[in-house]
Amino acid sequence: MGTDDKQRQFDEIVARLRTDYPSLRPRRSWSRGARIAVAVVGGLTWGLLSVAMVAWGAAGVVLTLAVAVVAAALAVAAHRLRR
Repeated sequence: MGTDDKQRQFDEIVARLRTDYPSLRPRRSWSRGARIAVAVVGGLTWGLLSVAMVAWGAAGVVLTLAVAVVAAALAVAAHRLRR
Protein backbone atom coordinates (compact mmCIF):
# COMPACT_ATOMS: atom_id res chain seq x y z
CA MET A 1 0.00 0.00 0.00
CA GLY A 2 2.89 2.36 0.71
CA THR A 3 4.32 1.80 -2.77
CA ASP A 4 1.03 2.75 -4.44
CA ASP A 5 0.86 5.95 -2.38
CA LYS A 6 4.42 6.90 -3.29
CA GLN A 7 3.74 6.23 -6.97
CA ARG A 8 0.59 8.40 -6.85
CA GLN A 9 2.53 11.23 -5.17
CA PHE A 10 5.29 10.92 -7.74
CA ASP A 11 2.78 11.07 -10.61
CA GLU A 12 1.19 14.19 -9.09
CA ILE A 13 4.57 15.90 -8.74
CA VAL A 14 5.49 15.06 -12.34
CA ALA A 15 2.12 16.35 -13.58
CA ARG A 16 2.60 19.64 -11.72
CA LEU A 17 6.13 20.04 -13.09
CA ARG A 18 4.92 19.41 -16.64
CA THR A 19 2.21 22.02 -16.14
CA ASP A 20 4.65 24.59 -14.73
CA TYR A 21 7.43 23.85 -17.23
CA PRO A 22 6.07 23.06 -20.72
CA SER A 23 9.53 22.11 -21.95
CA LEU A 24 9.32 18.97 -19.78
CA ARG A 25 6.35 17.63 -21.74
CA PRO A 26 7.21 14.63 -23.89
CA ARG A 27 7.73 15.47 -27.53
CA ARG A 28 5.78 13.78 -30.25
CA SER A 29 7.90 11.53 -32.39
CA TRP A 30 7.39 10.48 -35.97
CA SER A 31 5.65 7.20 -36.65
CA ARG A 32 7.69 4.33 -37.98
CA GLY A 33 6.07 4.64 -41.41
CA ALA A 34 6.91 8.33 -41.62
CA ARG A 35 10.53 7.69 -40.67
CA ILE A 36 10.82 4.96 -43.30
CA ALA A 37 9.26 7.20 -45.96
CA VAL A 38 11.62 10.07 -45.16
CA ALA A 39 14.61 7.73 -45.22
CA VAL A 40 13.62 6.27 -48.60
CA VAL A 41 12.94 9.67 -50.17
CA GLY A 42 16.17 11.06 -48.74
CA GLY A 43 18.18 8.11 -50.02
CA LEU A 44 16.68 8.33 -53.50
CA THR A 45 17.24 12.08 -53.60
CA TRP A 46 20.86 11.72 -52.55
CA GLY A 47 21.40 8.97 -55.12
CA LEU A 48 19.92 11.08 -57.91
CA LEU A 49 22.01 14.07 -56.86
CA SER A 50 25.13 11.89 -56.89
CA VAL A 51 24.32 10.82 -60.44
CA ALA A 52 23.66 14.47 -61.38
CA MET A 53 27.09 15.47 -60.08
CA VAL A 54 28.75 12.89 -62.33
CA ALA A 55 26.55 13.43 -65.38
CA TRP A 56 26.28 17.22 -65.29
CA GLY A 57 29.65 18.12 -63.82
CA ALA A 58 29.80 21.55 -62.17
CA ALA A 59 26.07 22.18 -62.62
CA GLY A 60 25.31 18.94 -60.75
CA VAL A 61 27.65 19.94 -57.94
CA VAL A 62 25.97 23.35 -57.65
CA LEU A 63 22.54 21.69 -57.62
CA THR A 64 23.65 19.25 -54.91
CA LEU A 65 25.07 22.06 -52.79
CA ALA A 66 21.88 24.07 -53.18
CA VAL A 67 19.73 21.11 -52.11
CA ALA A 68 22.03 20.43 -49.15
CA VAL A 69 21.86 24.07 -48.00
CA VAL A 70 18.05 24.09 -48.26
CA ALA A 71 17.80 20.81 -46.35
CA ALA A 72 20.09 22.11 -43.60
CA ALA A 73 18.11 25.35 -43.33
CA LEU A 74 14.86 23.40 -43.04
CA ALA A 75 16.37 21.16 -40.36
CA VAL A 76 17.53 24.17 -38.34
CA ALA A 77 14.14 25.86 -38.69
CA ALA A 78 12.32 22.70 -37.60
CA HIS A 79 14.64 22.34 -34.60
CA ARG A 80 14.01 25.93 -33.52
CA LEU A 81 10.23 25.50 -33.86
CA ARG A 82 10.32 22.44 -31.59
CA ARG A 83 12.09 24.33 -28.80
